[in-house]
Amino acid sequence: MARTHASRPRRTVRRPRASAAGLAAGVLLTGLCGAPVHAYAAATPSPAPPVGSVPGNARDARYTPSQCPRTPEPVAELAGARCGTLTVPENRSDPASRWIRLGVAIVPALAAKPRPDPIVWLAGGPGDDAVGEAKLAVDGGLNRDRDVILMSQRGTYSANPALTCPNIDEFNARATGLASDSPETQRLHLQATKACRDRLAGLGADLGAYNDIESSADLADLRTALGLPQWNLYGISYGTQLALVTMRLHPQGIRSVGIDGILPPSTAGEALTWSAAKQGFDGLFKACAEQPACNDRYPNLSATFERLVGELQAKPVTTTVTLPDTHKQVKVVLDGTALVNWMTSATHVAPQVPRALDELAHGKPQRIAEQWAAAKYSPQAVGRTSHGLVYGVFCSEWTPYEARDAAVRGGEEAFPSFPRSVQSQSPQLAYLHQDCDTWNVPAAPRSIRDATKGDIPTLAISGGFDSQTGAANGPYVARTLNRATVVTVPYEPHVVFATSKCAQTIVASFFDTPTAPDTSCLKGLKAPAFETGP
Repeated sequence: MARTHASRPRRTVRRPRASAAGLAAGVLLTGLCGAPVHAYAAATPSPAPPVGSVPGNARDARYTPSQCPRTPEPVAELAGARCGTLTVPENRSDPASRWIRLGVAIVPALAAKPRPDPIVWLAGGPGDDAVGEAKLAVDGGLNRDRDVILMSQRGTYSANPALTCPNIDEFNARATGLASDSPETQRLHLQATKACRDRLAGLGADLGAYNDIESSADLADLRTALGLPQWNLYGISYGTQLALVTMRLHPQGIRSVGIDGILPPSTAGEALTWSAAKQGFDGLFKACAEQPACNDRYPNLSATFERLVGELQAKPVTTTVTLPDTHKQVKVVLDGTALVNWMTSATHVAPQVPRALDELAHGKPQRIAEQWAAAKYSPQAVGRTSHGLVYGVFCSEWTPYEARDAAVRGGEEAFPSFPRSVQSQSPQLAYLHQDCDTWNVPAAPRSIRDATKGDIPTLAISGGFDSQTGAANGPYVARTLNRATVVTVPYEPHVVFATSKCAQTIVASFFDTPTAPDTSCLKGLKAPAFETGP
């Protein structure tokens, strides 16, 4: 989850390097595409109407083969893809709704004779673009013997329109130099939200139509348009919420579903982020305590962390750091809230965490400050997230069904020692209810919070260090899924497919035999060797 402004349960992540840039946001990669490789039977529809035109009586979604979707940088893995656009009504409940277009890339299977049921990749966020994540899917071997379909969710970077707001991303960077809970920070935060909303609304976007109900219908329309009797879903992070909603609203044709870094629609919200943070932090602290070298050098690491949160909230540390690559110097304010947010992302570089906390405790904030600033000022963090989709989901599906004091209550339960000002801002979800007041979209039907039930074979896989969605969400969603397999990969952060060869092996075996995946690689996994300083 990467939100200090328009936060989201975390987008694509790879194991970052152990450097100041190690906590930078996941890269969305791009590229030009070659000629089609595999073709599905129904991929030659009539021409799509122009984006924005009123569809009249024709309401059917249309798939049109075309050039591959735009992406921020070249993506070599798309070179042999077959691409197109899915044209759908922006708001299916409005007869006068305009059309919008969603980019589609189909990465061919490596096998000479691919299996007939492809895998659909559902990106995280909300707000990340699936097409830009082709490298992650391919690097994990997802296209071994099945084509992989990546569709840009409505509003994302390669969709038309793209509801991105660079002004929010730029504010998120500047906010690393502001006190997290000051009235001025809140004012500037909400000002950025309003500017984003006003611009998108001014472009004609129906902001209430960017949600899981419409997105799950987009997926169902794509399967029909491609003429596929059956397919499989693989969702990461927020994509697991979309997968679970799609399983409930449009189960037809779904052979199996993998969900990785799980966000249950029935409990998603501010309180859940505190619970997830507690689980991930505790997993890391426990692993350090069980490793003699780490425990001897950094005893009682959990207590050190909690003490630092309180001390920094009372007396923030201000420092200046040099950004990697640009050599620009920026101000960083480390208070208790900033430390919690850093820690939530830092489980991706777990071996560094004990030493970094110890350095901070001994008056050396540079390592944490550099990582915190590098993540926010990275060029990869600007202009790529669909804040229109972020708030469309959060403000219609989350905040209407969670009390305004949910963050405080969740913080009190998970970390009773934290100052109330820290508890009131759940990790990476600062001012969420106030943002949603500004966004002002209708609440989704209460049924959006229903638990997903059924017998579609499901792999619920999590990481033991996942501080963004929490491993306990796997058993939770499995309670109502009759054919679910729950797996926790120890010592791994959020989205294990991105970091664990064992997880990739399990996922591959799951799609081979969805009711009996091979989890034998879990035996003998060991904790990372934590860094120890002088």
